[in-house]
Amino acid sequence: MKRLQYLLFILPFILVLGCNKDEDSLAGPPTAKFLFEDGFETQNNAMDELFPSDNTRWSTLQHTDPANATNEISVTNTEFSEGEDALRIVAFPSDSQLSKMDIEKNGLSIQSGDRVAIRADFLIRGREPLTNLLLIDLECCSCWDPNVGDNYGSENQCPGVRLMISGEKDYLTIERGKISGTTLQQTDLVFPRNQWVTVEWEMTLSDNETGQNRLTIDGVEVIDENAMNMPNPQVFRDVFAIEGIDFNLQQPTTYERVQVGATANPTAGRVEMFVDNFTIKVW
Repeated sequence: MKRLQYLLFILPFILVLGCNKDEDSLAGPPTAKFLFEDGFETQNNAMDELFPSDNTRWSTLQHTDPANATNEISVTNTEFSEGEDALRIVAFPSDSQLSKMDIEKNGLSIQSGDRVAIRADFLIRGREPLTNLLLIDLECCSCWDPNVGDNYGSENQCPGVRLMISGEKDYLTIERGKISGTTLQQTDLVFPRNQWVTVEWEMTLSDNETGQNRLTIDGVEVIDENAMNMPNPQVFRDVFAIEGIDFNLQQPTTYERVQVGATANPTAGRVEMFVDNFTIKVW
């Protein structure tokens, strides 16, 4: 009898705890402050559909040709990882001009302390090394000191972090040179070629070493490292002071654009790639 009374006494507490646990699990991750998804779906492979006047899809293209070739970008239905369309990009090697061919979403407002996740599917054809090919850029153009001007080239006026293929064996890395940081390297997994590959890049943003950086390729984690991933005012001030320049990083520091594709092709060869199923989420 005492045992039965005890069970009846604690049963309501068990039920309450069980309900709370269920409520927590149903709540899921925090609601996104910003979410942009695009699978490059169109009618009749029309590029114009990617740039509607209400800015609900992409914003612009970044297109810089080398001196003796013309880069290409189009919507195709011959290769895709999801849906019926994907983006096809052909970027020729750089010469006196840094070759670029990518698509851009701007109007973002991503700040220190935010958590950001970027996902995209890539298919890159060929077997030649892709050394220093850049695939995704997250950048802050408004933070550049307007008094310094373009003495360092327009490509350097938007500090940020990028995904870059490094070395002759094609290891995907997190490149931080534009914020005066070293590249976060990995040698665990070679970037697969001639097949669809899912890249997921997640960061908690900070201008000091508390920033969190995680990179996975087809679900395999290859980088998980704490490091700066936003421009730091003092770092920029110190770097430019070496050249006798008084540089003041503009505040607030905000990443306002993301680019995907061949955001720079300094490789020795022509690159043909397909991009699909792009997502950027901020919370």
